[in-house]
Amino acid sequence: MAGLDRVSGYDAFFLELESVTQPVNVCCLLELDTSTMPGGYSYGRLVESLDARVAAAPDFRLKLADSQLNPANPVWVEDLDFRIDRHVHRIGLPRPGGRSELAEICGHIAALPLDRSRPLWEMWVIEGPDDADSVAVMMKSHHAAVDGVGGADLLMHLCGIDTRVPVPVAEPVSGPPVAGRIEMAAAGIADVIRRPWRLVNVVPDTARTVVHTVQRAVSGEAMAPPFVAPCTPFNAPFTSRRNIAFTRVDLADVKKVKEKFGITVNDVVVAMTAGALRQFLSDRGELPEGPLVATVPMSTRDKSDRPGRNHTMWMFCRLATDVEDVAERLEIICGNLAHAKGHGNEMAPTLIQDWTEFLGRSALNAVVRLARNIPLPDRPIHNLVLSNVPGPQQPLYFLGCAITAQYPFGPLVIGAGLNVTVMSLNGRLGIGVISCPDLVADVWDLADAFPVALDELLQL
Repeated sequence: MAGLDRVSGYDAFFLELESVTQPVNVCCLLELDTSTMPGGYSYGRLVESLDARVAAAPDFRLKLADSQLNPANPVWVEDLDFRIDRHVHRIGLPRPGGRSELAEICGHIAALPLDRSRPLWEMWVIEGPDDADSVAVMMKSHHAAVDGVGGADLLMHLCGIDTRVPVPVAEPVSGPPVAGRIEMAAAGIADVIRRPWRLVNVVPDTARTVVHTVQRAVSGEAMAPPFVAPCTPFNAPFTSRRNIAFTRVDLADVKKVKEKFGITVNDVVVAMTAGALRQFLSDRGELPEGPLVATVPMSTRDKSDRPGRNHTMWMFCRLATDVEDVAERLEIICGNLAHAKGHGNEMAPTLIQDWTEFLGRSALNAVVRLARNIPLPDRPIHNLVLSNVPGPQQPLYFLGCAITAQYPFGPLVIGAGLNVTVMSLNGRLGIGVISCPDLVADVWDLADAFPVALDELLQL
């Protein structure tokens, strides 16, 4: 089919990864000041404005289409029966309406799987019990539809730099609006036939990556390998339940550390996370002797010409949580990140995408099922996923409402029941922590440790 928008192999991996205990959702919590909304706030006015914006952003109206005859990945098609009320929900915040009550609701929302028969996103409007001007919005998309940068870009379709929200021009979805079973199957068979030719890219890129990895391992400049992470309370089988916590720090304070030591904002974010984790685990008497290992996504959007919604590669970084001295810990982390970045830059930026395209749907499903059924090893693959997403440094208005705070949350993946995601907005860093209450009952102590960890770095 001409113009068929097939789900890429990498995006399909996230579809296969989802299970009853592992919803693969990317979420973002917005705290809004609705007093800036033209005409005054009402739920109906907010939904009406959202509906107009969605009409101008085709990605919000795409859903999955598949067939039992299709041997390849599903395709994206327009939901011709799209209705905004299927994606927007309204809920009241119970008294006393503080951060704990908000986090409890958002943890429940994050744990709910998305309906795959509809476009893979939802928005929950959470209204406070007392302050009519204070409203929170929890947005949720499937990881198959967005990565961190893509999610931020999609959110920007709903935001403006002032309170005025002009009605945008509706845009059609590119490509065919529907896909018939026969056409989808024929295109899928053609995709399978072309699959061996993808080895032309995969084999040489893999060989070069192996050679560079061996060279770096010999010189001591390789990123941390998998299966060397120590055990923590987060590295155990988790259930479908989720608990979240969040906090903010000033970007200016992060940049003070950055400029003093001549490092990057990401270096400071990783060091701050390491300090918070060390404090959290030490207070519980569960700090491992060895350093925790984080999986850190790296965006490859500026290096990749492959189709798909996800454009990332992954690097492993030791967090030096076993080092008590803050200055020494920072120095080690910066060195570890430099090695990981250098190692990652020598890898083909499309290697993961090319392998997932070559393996195809059946092989990916088999790999994920095998990984899910193997007992967790004594040495975890990693301890957590840590992601830092840059955002706009100016005031933003979500459908006319001023955004006063923004907190991102990523999914939990096999072997690591902790995800820490950081996103900047208008001079602040919003930090979202998500885990499973059956592993750790309360993650607020971890979230509250981030400002303390940043203060330690400022005092150096």
